[in-house]
Amino acid sequence: MHYHISKNDLSDFDKNIRREWVLTNGLGGYAGSSVLGAHNRTHQAYLIACLRPPVSRYVVFSKTNESFVQGGQQYDLTTAMHFDHQIADGYKYLEAFDYDGTVCFTYKASTLTIKKYITLVQRENTCAIAYEIENSSDETAKFCITPLMNFREHSDNVTADSFDFEESCLDKSFTLIPKADKSVAITVAFSDGKLNKRSDLYDCDMQLQTEVDNEVDGLDTHYMPYDITFEIPADSTYHFSLACNVTVNDKQVFDDKCIFSKEIDSEFAFACRNKQLEYIDSLIETANFSDQFASDLAVVANQFLAYRQSTGYMTVLAGLPWFTDWGRDTMIAFTGLTLSTRQYDSARDILLTFSKYVKNGMIPNMFPDDGQDPLYNTADASLWYFYAAYNYLKYIKEDKLLDSSEYEKACDFIKKEIYPCLIQIVDGYKNGTDFSIYMDDDCLIHAGGGFDQVTWMDVRVGDWVPTPRHGKPVEINALWYNALKTMEFFATQFGDNPDEYVSLADKVKQSFVAKFWNENDNCLYDVIEDGDKPDPTIRPNQIYAVSLPFTMLPSDKEKAIVDVVNEKLYVGVGLRSLDPDHKDYHPIYLGALAKRDAAYHQGTAWGFLLGGFVTAYTKVYGPTPSLLDAVKEHLTMGCIGSISEIFDGDLPHTCRGCYAQAWSVGEVLRCYTEDLIK
Repeated sequence: MHYHISKNDLSDFDKNIRREWVLTNGLGGYAGSSVLGAHNRTHQAYLIACLRPPVSRYVVFSKTNESFVQGGQQYDLTTAMHFDHQIADGYKYLEAFDYDGTVCFTYKASTLTIKKYITLVQRENTCAIAYEIENSSDETAKFCITPLMNFREHSDNVTADSFDFEESCLDKSFTLIPKADKSVAITVAFSDGKLNKRSDLYDCDMQLQTEVDNEVDGLDTHYMPYDITFEIPADSTYHFSLACNVTVNDKQVFDDKCIFSKEIDSEFAFACRNKQLEYIDSLIETANFSDQFASDLAVVANQFLAYRQSTGYMTVLAGLPWFTDWGRDTMIAFTGLTLSTRQYDSARDILLTFSKYVKNGMIPNMFPDDGQDPLYNTADASLWYFYAAYNYLKYIKEDKLLDSSEYEKACDFIKKEIYPCLIQIVDGYKNGTDFSIYMDDDCLIHAGGGFDQVTWMDVRVGDWVPTPRHGKPVEINALWYNALKTMEFFATQFGDNPDEYVSLADKVKQSFVAKFWNENDNCLYDVIEDGDKPDPTIRPNQIYAVSLPFTMLPSDKEKAIVDVVNEKLYVGVGLRSLDPDHKDYHPIYLGALAKRDAAYHQGTAWGFLLGGFVTAYTKVYGPTPSLLDAVKEHLTMGCIGSISEIFDGDLPHTCRGCYAQAWSVGEVLRCYTEDLIK
């Protein structure tokens, strides 16, 4: 995997400040910025440490600014925007940006060529920066690195009066202990040079373009206690390493092992980078794709897998930079992220993680970032859990690289650990559970009421619910049928009597076919509202009645649904959430939160919906690889190598929301490998 952006393509500040990159450490911690080196949103830094994986994420190490003096002239490589759009234009020296699972900025100024490599260490809150500086002159250059430090929750911002640290220094390191949490120690170590105390301690009013786009001030401040200075000899190539590490109560948050030391040599950060590249190679080797696009997505998919300290198992972060592990997103993304990539141990962990939290026949909708109890306000996450479990067995059975005994072990795992949870979920939905979720007399599932938003279209703005969808949503009942057929499969597999599931599935099918077909529009109603009133709004949810493994409609109706969705909703990078001819259609997701919420499910296009669409389209028309051409182009336009959460419904379909979304990546990878390159 390698993405390269050259100098000519980096010259436009307004364009490139919105092109981003992200690195992750497998704990929920991450790093990110723009391809220019200037931050553009609150959730960006070189190290956002995770204090209780995968939550409690704190900006600790914002970035480094570099400058040097040679021949009596100073060169400042800093790129940043400050209040009132004041730009530090160090990007004019930027020759290239490269992303390969690590990040490299290449600068050329005077006679120096500077390569700055940024790496996150797996399973540690450690960022390593390797500098390779070539001086082709016969003059020495004096180089200066200024670390910008912080300690704030990753969605907050701070001012200068917010900083209060206990500080200590050694010859080649300094440590900051925030008085707000003395269990945390932030240490910066470097391989050479001198540590110089600064008189100007604060970088104030850094302005973040994405936050400005969202109609807020977008200002942040960072603490700059020290400069690190060293000399680059004439006619030499110089290696320098710098690293920032965070411990909690003198320990790593994952285990007590740490490759970090307060004394590091010049090759330390280079070794960290090489180790990370080896790790990436192992991901590609395990996935075993011969296709480059699939291999690249297999690496990106791994960014969403994180260790959950509370269970000791792996989980899925729904989106970067701000989401934690959401049940719905996890189960939709699950197949692509873990099964397509052959990460079966992680798949098992994820299924186990959610099995530990089944309550009243439901799995959690989300685990809050503040460590509070899980929330269960979802009707579909539990039903997607059946889909994930079914695919787990299917993929292992069909994997020709595995010994046949692995399928027997997988069956035993599902039978002992997951099947009892699935029985609980079916019973909960049949007999009724929270949030007005229950099986009605027609055997279809009713969900939601009042202000409860329990489908994926879940925005609420005060007392306004833009997409209530209360009643019997189409995708919930497609998933309900699929869950019952999955239980029929499992019961048969495990020697139980499947008759109950067979009978109930037949009744669901009869009711679904009778009530959901919209003769006027030749597609499915979106919801059967209370009182059996059908909602004819054309939305993408109906695609799952075609794409799921077990479906209920004849082939001519499946084709008709695909045609309507293709004509009205498909936009290359996703499916619109609403027919553009509808009076409530909002084409652009931008501005203050209320404006964005009004568009979120009322026209905004969603990347994850491509998975169901491509599978459904393939089912009725055969493989059509061009369906994903726009996604391939997008990989260098938003977050380099990844797929965004959402896009504007109208051209040019600008990417918005989370710059990297688990179910967008997972579903594109799944449908690409299942349907387009079999």
